[in-house]
Amino acid sequence: MRSSISISAAVILALTLASLTLGAAAPPDMAPAAALDLRVVLILATLFFVVAILYSSVGHAGASGYLAAMALLSIAPEVMRPTALVLNIVVAAFTTWRFREARHFNGKALAPFLAGSIPCAFIGGMLKLPAMTYQAAVGAVLLVSAVYLVWRAFSHISARGEIPVVAPPVPAIFIGAAIGLLSGLTGTGGGIFLSPLILLLGWAGPKATAGISAPFIMINSMAGLMGGSLVAHDLPEALPLLAGSALLGALIGTWLGIRKLSTRALLTTLAVVMSLAAIKLIARAM
Repeated sequence: MRSSISISAAVILALTLASLTLGAAAPPDMAPAAALDLRVVLILATLFFVVAILYSSVGHAGASGYLAAMALLSIAPEVMRPTALVLNIVVAAFTTWRFREARHFNGKALAPFLAGSIPCAFIGGMLKLPAMTYQAAVGAVLLVSAVYLVWRAFSHISARGEIPVVAPPVPAIFIGAAIGLLSGLTGTGGGIFLSPLILLLGWAGPKATAGISAPFIMINSMAGLMGGSLVAHDLPEALPLLAGSALLGALIGTWLGIRKLSTRALLTTLAVVMSLAAIKLIARAM
């Protein structure tokens, strides 16, 4: 198992180097959807597959990972945001089903988070940030995501006993609203912020957190995408292939998450990849 994880980590790094090479060759205005050639599509599909495995194993859908991969390949912001949201919906829907089947879903506890997040995600999706501002915002989100992945990789959070979600409704509404707005603006589902808050505040155990994060991400992403449909955006022609690779990754990732298999090396490697993408985006925005 450890050798296969090491090989997978090496593959991610190799693909990252290829992504940086292709991204460096892209024009300064970034690549539009029509410019995605076969090499780019195959690299994205592979990265999305790995991202979906890792994120779905902890109840997430992987938007920040998809954004990192697209940033490394210099995909245009108007393509990045809706693409990440669509992939989020696909992966989060499957992850929600898997964790619900494993009895880790709590609709009553989820409701106050969604009450705050849905309208704010819709509003955030309607807002179109200037390209440089968007790049800086996504870069910051990727850095936070990288820190979270390292924390999940090396903390003993999975060893905690399982407790049901006991989030106070009023704080949950305000937390949901703040995360929803940020999610709609950047094209993420918000799980990368919701999960650590729930765990750090002691409101739930790891699996209960995963069970509430996945549906939160799915519905948040839907609201953001619907809000974004009111403004111009673009989706790549290869979206069905990219979504299929992410869904296949989620199939494996949810199996890993429910059975508590360790993916420390892969999570750390992905954190490095996301940090590189964040630095690239922030540097471009300056």
